[in-house]
Amino acid sequence: MVSQPLLSIRDLAVSYRTRSGSVPAVRGIDLEVHPGETVAVVGESGSGKSTTAHAVVRLLSANAQIDHGVVEFDGQELQNAPERVLRSVRGAGIGLVPQDPAVSLNPVKRVGEQVAEVLRLHSVTTRKQAAGQAVEILAKAGLPDPATRARQYPHELSGGMRQRVLIAIAIAAGPRLIIADEPTSALDVTVQKVILDHLQHLVAESGAAVLLVTHDLAVAADRADRIVVMSQGQVVETGPTAMVMGNPQHEYTQRLLNSAPSLRPPHRAEPRAGGGRLLEVENLAKEFPLPRTADGPKSVKAVDGVSFFVDHGETLALVGESGSGKSTTGRLALRLSDPTAGTIRFDGADITHAGKGVTRQLRRRAQLVYQNPYASLDPRFTVAEIIEEPLRVFKVGDRASRRARAGDLLDRVALPGSVLERRPAELSGGQRQRVAIARALALSPDLVVCDEPVSALDVSVQAQVLDLLVQLQADTGVAYLFISHDLAVVRQLAHRVAVMRNGRIVETAPTEELFTRPQHEYTRELLAAIPGRENQIQGVQA
Repeated sequence: MVSQPLLSIRDLAVSYRTRSGSVPAVRGIDLEVHPGETVAVVGESGSGKSTTAHAVVRLLSANAQIDHGVVEFDGQELQNAPERVLRSVRGAGIGLVPQDPAVSLNPVKRVGEQVAEVLRLHSVTTRKQAAGQAVEILAKAGLPDPATRARQYPHELSGGMRQRVLIAIAIAAGPRLIIADEPTSALDVTVQKVILDHLQHLVAESGAAVLLVTHDLAVAADRADRIVVMSQGQVVETGPTAMVMGNPQHEYTQRLLNSAPSLRPPHRAEPRAGGGRLLEVENLAKEFPLPRTADGPKSVKAVDGVSFFVDHGETLALVGESGSGKSTTGRLALRLSDPTAGTIRFDGADITHAGKGVTRQLRRRAQLVYQNPYASLDPRFTVAEIIEEPLRVFKVGDRASRRARAGDLLDRVALPGSVLERRPAELSGGQRQRVAIARALALSPDLVVCDEPVSALDVSVQAQVLDLLVQLQADTGVAYLFISHDLAVVRQLAHRVAVMRNGRIVETAPTEELFTRPQHEYTRELLAAIPGRENQIQGVQA
């Protein structure tokens, strides 16, 4: 006998009021979650998946409205329910794990107080007992030393710890349904795996159902019983996980599958034979001073004895979690920061302590693409001005030739010429990152350091940018030092991988060798954390 759904959504439509009129975000969708079931809602940014999740508990923004449809939880309709009914359902019946703990936690309240508040609001315990039970719930959510953490403020915790606090708040009152809205998208893959494993364990213990919102089909494949695929506010495909992953019917689902880094086969440029060393660093170290304390350390070693090389036309990936020292290493290699110790050679020349003249020439031959295209492009400039800026700085060509070069570069990164007169705010995240890549290529550099260049992008846009980088390397012979926390991403384009941990390189190997025969335990941990590893599907037809 099939159980009655715990959550039932029928013909739900949600729109947002804007200056230019009403914009539909969710267009008449149907969705069910049964007791004890995990359902993943998958789609890119703007697909309507988070709007759907927030509509369930009526936590939509002020300019949003439910146009029509039914949201029924445990037999009770919520779409028009009064606020007092919603307050009794939120937390006690439905727990929400939001995406961004930096925004979702109260910065002026200790985390223990924020968990205890849920217990008090739903009369789960007395005020006197709430503090002690909050510590127990933080422990249940996997926070180390929960008694200490309960007395801390959100800013004193890491991103992974803050996410665990949000999970603790969501499970505190024993809800029957947990809505997890991109709960780990901002975290390293190893932290992501630990938190999702823990959430899965808590759900199994309590028998609660889960509505998991994610942009990553590989995560959904690992965690969900059923998958609901959304595109442009509509459900385009739904079914058991094995069916959706093994035999996707809709073109959009197929495209998502082909885009997920852990589910698509590698696509690398052929390394150029006999290119020789381009960049070589030996025993590189960087220390940063710490605030003075009576007996604490005076500095921290962010990079500690790092050695590696990059050949002409080759891609070396530096992989590690946040705080491993990989981004600092990239900045040192470009002499954007001075090393404490070690040697840096570029095309055979020692540039470790080079003066301004040499480093200026280095800027012409080595460029950087930052992680966040929203922050790295000047919002006041047009795209043409952004791309032409390196040419102006180095006095390359005249105004007409620089404009022609900008147009050629836009064409090379697969953007239309009409983008030249637009500003960054008028572009999508993927388009902005393409502009950043075009700017980096303006001076025809030999080396581009890519610092997490796709981590802020949807998987399909991510795949497009990775394919673009591979094609550019094949066409121009540019070398990449590619910095990432995600081994699945670097497998797509890297010829060799260096794994960093705590400021040191613990293993370096050709990419396929590292994936098939990892030597270091930490490398094995990173590989095990790749979502979708157990569900890898090759040759999905687009």
